[in-house]
Amino acid sequence: MQEGILGEGQVNSLEQAFSDAERAAASAFKAARGLSSQIRALERAAKTGNITAIRREQGRLAEALSVLQQEVQNASLSWPFSDEEVERYLKEGYADELQAAAADVGLRVYERDGDLFAYPSILRVLPKESAVRVDRKKSSAIRPSHLSEQLLKSQTKTSGFSPAQFLESLYAVYTNVLSREDSGRLVRSNGIVVPLIKIYTLITALPGAKREYDRSDFARDIYMLDAEGPRQTRKGATVSFPSSTGTRRRSSDLFTFVGPEGESVEYYGLRFREDG
Repeated sequence: MQEGILGEGQVNSLEQAFSDAERAAASAFKAARGLSSQIRALERAAKTGNITAIRREQGRLAEALSVLQQEVQNASLSWPFSDEEVERYLKEGYADELQAAAADVGLRVYERDGDLFAYPSILRVLPKESAVRVDRKKSSAIRPSHLSEQLLKSQTKTSGFSPAQFLESLYAVYTNVLSREDSGRLVRSNGIVVPLIKIYTLITALPGAKREYDRSDFARDIYMLDAEGPRQTRKGATVSFPSSTGTRRRSSDLFTFVGPEGESVEYYGLRFREDG
C-alpha cells in the first residue's frame, strides 16, 4: 500500500490518502508550535527590554508566520477526493484494502454476500455515508489500519451479547409460534422444528427493527449460542438447530454465518425438547 493515490481523482488507496492528510496536519501543527515559540520569545525580549532581541524575534516571527501559512494551505488541500469518488471506491475497492490491512495485523476478514466478517464482528460498508457499521454501531472512522486494529481488539473484549437471555427469547418466540399454529392453544414443546425465518420475523416485527437487527446479526447470535451454549432454558427445555435436510429449502429460509476460520455455517430450523 505504498503506491498511494494515482492521479486524476482515482482512489487507489484510502490508507495512503489518510496518511498524507495526517502528515500534512502534523506539519501544520509543528509550524503552529514554531510560531507560538517565536511569539513567546518576542514577549520575553519585550519584558526584559532587550531591543536587539526584539528586532531579531520580529524577523523570525514573520518567517514562522509564512511557514505556518504554507503548511495550513497544504493541510487544507491534503484531501483531494470528492464524496462521489470516495463513495465509488467504498463500493468497489475498499473491502480488498481492508482485508489487506487486517492481514498486516494478523486479522482475517472474510467477505460473503457483501458483508465482511471478522469473527465475532460483522462489518458493513455504508458508501453513501462514508462510514461502516460494525455489528450495530455506525462509525465514520474508516481508515483501514485503524479499523483493523479496532476489529482485532474487539476479539478480546467481552461483548454485550448474553447467550442465556437470547436462549430465553428464542424459547418464548418458539412457544408463541407453536401456539399460533395450534389455533391459539398452548402446546408442549415436543421437538417440533420451527423454521428460523418464522422466529426472526416475529423478533423483528416492529418498524425499523430489521435495519437494527438484520439477518446476519441473527445468524451470528444463533452461531454463538450453538457454539458456546447454554443449551437449556430455565424451564428445562433443550435447544437444537436442525439443518435443512430433506426437501430443498429456499435460500431465503437459511441463515448463514462465517466462523472464525472462514467456514460458512447454515441454519434452518429451531427445536426445543422438554423432558419429563
